[in-house]
Amino acid sequence: MTTGQNGFGSSLTRRTALLGLAAAGAATLGGFARPGIARAATPVRGGTLRFGLAGANTTDSLDPGLAWDDFMMLLTNGGLRNNLVELAPDGSPVPELAESWEASPDARVWLFRLRRGVEFHNGQSFTANDALASIRHHIRDDATSLSKSVLSQISEVVAEDSHTLRITLAQGNADLAILLSDYHLGMMPALPDGSVDWQSGIGTGGYKLEMFEPGVKAMGTRFANYWKTGRAHADSVELIAINDASARQAALMSGAVDVINRVDLKTLEFFSRAPNVRIDEVQGYQHATLPMRVTSAPFSDVNVRLALKHAVNREQWVKAILQGHGSVGNDHPIGRTQKYFNADLEQRSHDPDKARYHLKQAGLDRLAVDLSTSDAAFAGAVDAAVLMQNSAAEAGIDITAIREPSDGYWSSVWAKKPFCACYWAGRPTADGIFSLIYAKGASFGDTDWDNARFNSILTEARGTLDEALRAEMYGELQAIVRDDAGTIVPMFMNFVNGTSDRVGMPEARNAELALDGMKALERWWIS
Repeated sequence: MTTGQNGFGSSLTRRTALLGLAAAGAATLGGFARPGIARAATPVRGGTLRFGLAGANTTDSLDPGLAWDDFMMLLTNGGLRNNLVELAPDGSPVPELAESWEASPDARVWLFRLRRGVEFHNGQSFTANDALASIRHHIRDDATSLSKSVLSQISEVVAEDSHTLRITLAQGNADLAILLSDYHLGMMPALPDGSVDWQSGIGTGGYKLEMFEPGVKAMGTRFANYWKTGRAHADSVELIAINDASARQAALMSGAVDVINRVDLKTLEFFSRAPNVRIDEVQGYQHATLPMRVTSAPFSDVNVRLALKHAVNREQWVKAILQGHGSVGNDHPIGRTQKYFNADLEQRSHDPDKARYHLKQAGLDRLAVDLSTSDAAFAGAVDAAVLMQNSAAEAGIDITAIREPSDGYWSSVWAKKPFCACYWAGRPTADGIFSLIYAKGASFGDTDWDNARFNSILTEARGTLDEALRAEMYGELQAIVRDDAGTIVPMFMNFVNGTSDRVGMPEARNAELALDGMKALERWWIS
């Protein structure tokens, strides 16, 4: 996958290829799946694979840079388009539309050799010009892409020839290949003016778009000239928006759909008794958060933020909301199975006395705040707000849980109300998740937090090639977020999907995102 030609060192890129989540983090929790599900069996061609999905919105767009919930992530990332790089089940970067890459010894200049003979759905050949336009789509001055902040480190992109792309960074980043696997970065056909055609949904992926109604439904048919062998097994795929958990379950039970995401964990016992239905559970990086906008009083005071962080009963959340299908969080976004996880940080626990101490440090005897919530944020978020209300009361904090409408929650509540519920799917690298949410000017920044030391270390860590020093830097970043940022991270949540027993899938699955790293459209099959 890497070479040492043209002055580019091979040792760096070999090491880079090994970066990612630990294999243990991608393990399937097979004890929760009934016997008989077709996992390692030979894939079956044909049929229609139907998904009933939470995470659809009437504001959804075919612009991959604007994908931010399960429906569009699955449609664009694993169905319509391919990236330059994809992730193997163990989290390491492997070739997709880039068949190989090389990095300079300082990880600043990268060459990507692009695959030949790849067609877009309209018959146009994929070239470096398309890759150039696709990346520029996210970094131009007027870009609205949610990956703009992550890719801001790119200083230049050049098509050296028809199948070679050179990317130069402002400073080195050993994780660039992994970052290019981001679900926002699917390749699109270039237009004569240097922009891209995102409106049509045309890509190089396994399925050609036949119908798309935002927030309602999408349909695709298998692309006859798909370049990948052994992928895109179904003749057609359907994605149906079903945001209500009970309605999703009913659709699966009745046979109206073959796969549902975000199973209501309270119904798992019922699932285990249901014929022809299976549970698929994977431990990943998904986590629930309670973001506080630090530009709004009283959250502008770090002591108020710490009081609320000590007021959460995390173990209760995992037991009551997840039914044990997850683990406690420690107010930063790096999971226990991820590279650079700081195991030396003391686990924060429910401590009303410490919460009261921080209230006094803020000059307060009591605190009253509103917490906006909806099950659109994550399954059980409304119940979680009630748990937060009860545990915080022990510390003299009065929380009013406000149940917001699910429709429009992400456009009208999240990142707008001062204190709300949220969830994140996670990213395969520490730099990816920190840059996306916590860095100054982050595309997904939902707290307006700005910590100068955090930003400085984050930038420096990207170009640091010494592994021990890098681990120390990312460890400190976790500590800074834990103790200063405006985000409470109460728990990490396993991915739990329900499927018909006619659905087959590979034994090894990607744990970074739900639904096999959002590649289920091309990796799963229906028999």
